[in-house]
Amino acid sequence: MSDGRWTTVGRRLSVGDGRVGWHAGVSLLVLVCAGFLAHRHWPVIEAGAGRLTHADRGWLLVATAATLATWACSALAQQGAVTEPLPAGRLVAVQFAAASANHVLPSGLGAGAVNLRFLTRCGLPVARSATALAVKACAGTVVRGCLIGGLALACPGALRLPRVPANAWTVTAWTTAVVVAAVAAVLLAGPLRRALRSVLLDVRAVHELPARAAALWGGSLAFAALHATVVIAVAQAIDLPLSPARVALAYLAASSAAVLLPTPGGLGSLDAALALALTLAGAPGGAAASTVLGYRLLTVWLPLLPGLVALGVLIRRRVL
Repeated sequence: MSDGRWTTVGRRLSVGDGRVGWHAGVSLLVLVCAGFLAHRHWPVIEAGAGRLTHADRGWLLVATAATLATWACSALAQQGAVTEPLPAGRLVAVQFAAASANHVLPSGLGAGAVNLRFLTRCGLPVARSATALAVKACAGTVVRGCLIGGLALACPGALRLPRVPANAWTVTAWTTAVVVAAVAAVLLAGPLRRALRSVLLDVRAVHELPARAAALWGGSLAFAALHATVVIAVAQAIDLPLSPARVALAYLAASSAAVLLPTPGGLGSLDAALALALTLAGAPGGAAASTVLGYRLLTVWLPLLPGLVALGVLIRRRVL
């Protein structure tokens, strides 16, 4: 990428400093709350960790294999979001490094910055690169929604809405309508309207190539399914008394809810949401804690240092 383009990116990041600071403040608050809850429920967490040490090694191996496959699926989805061919080996390495960067910065900023830099290094303009990230994110959101809907139908009663007065539902409906109208008004504004048109044009271009469309949707589906498989395999390893479908539904619902809190890699927010979802689904507290700890160990803590090393190597070799 030319110096002029990199300067433009620098200006955009400077403009977003306030937003990053706000995200960092919310992240710190969530982490403090998570630390307080961990201290309060430490006996349950300790029992869960002890139970994990006696888990079935075969199922843990399955969980490890699923974790390794997630980076390849992320690379496949990213390739499907652009019409230009990308170097496959470097693309997978970048996804591995981006996952570690995502656990350092909040709200997906780390992975987004790494992938944006890689795409521009591959010759795509900054605007096209940003659009490719948006296309991939939208595909992932749609896939998760479809999986949640399908699993909810397969497991009736697993997701129950709380009982609230009818007037509360009325207020909620009006609030939702106002929010949707406000978002629509913002999207129809000049600059954002042009950006949305650019995204739609790229989506159309990708879907005109069947191989790219298959990579985008297949990679997004496999990425979400493999993360759910990691949780299921850990649950099976510790004999969690829940069916695989309920475990997958609990993970998908919890991870979707955790996106609303901009913590690095969902740290704290995803852990609490997943433990709560598994407990509400009928899992004992200790077993739920063991499942969450095993999932986070495989997907975050073990790959974190190697991923950061890979990030440094990629930067040094000017891949990023």
